[in-house]
Amino acid sequence: MIKKIENKNMGKSDLGWLKSSFHFSFAEYYNPDNMSFGILRVLNDDLVETNEGFDTHPHKDMEIVSYVVNGQLTHGDSMGNKRSLSRGHMQYMSAGTGVFHSEHNIGKDMLRFLQIWIQPDEKGHTPNYGDYMFEWDERINKWFHAVSSKEGNALIRINQDVNIYVLELEKDKEIDFPVNTGRQAYLVQIEGSSSINFVTLDAKDAMEIVEENIAVKAIEKSHLIVLEMKKAFQ
Repeated sequence: MIKKIENKNMGKSDLGWLKSSFHFSFAEYYNPDNMSFGILRVLNDDLVETNEGFDTHPHKDMEIVSYVVNGQLTHGDSMGNKRSLSRGHMQYMSAGTGVFHSEHNIGKDMLRFLQIWIQPDEKGHTPNYGDYMFEWDERINKWFHAVSSKEGNALIRINQDVNIYVLELEKDKEIDFPVNTGRQAYLVQIEGSSSINFVTLDAKDAMEIVEENIAVKAIEKSHLIVLEMKKAFQ
């Protein structure tokens, strides 16, 4: 089963300094029929103006992954971490028993990043932070495995059975992705456009995939991210 989600139908917010598309209920966008996709609770596509950002605030019992699309993201937290990341880089934070953090754009360009919240396998984990400045070439015309569970083999390992892959697919190139029995996936067309099982996705569209292998063909150069996880049983 596949289901296309068009960006125009997602929740929207415009605070001036911050413009967001909400894939699931968040902040002023509330939809009881769109609270999550399995363990994926939040996926926000955020545009942050320069010299603006999210001031220090708390989180608890959530696995948080941020993927920088454009610009520069500067992170600070109560564990003493302070880092700046650029296009293609990824950071993760296990909020666990509680952590305070901030995220700002102190660069000269507009910041675009994906803010992803994943429900942990259990509550009360020890807070943790990490980031990786992945080389862009690692994702050209191949799925780059960026995130896995603690039992997996990705460089980023979080407290949940989830795998996150990123890809840049050149125009007219094709690639497959398996979503096996008992598994599901959420895909975001970050940039460009592609055909997925003959369904066209444009920039910022998304797709729910349940127990169905997909074939991706780039209509134009495409930048994608996919989160693969255990199927949610109702």
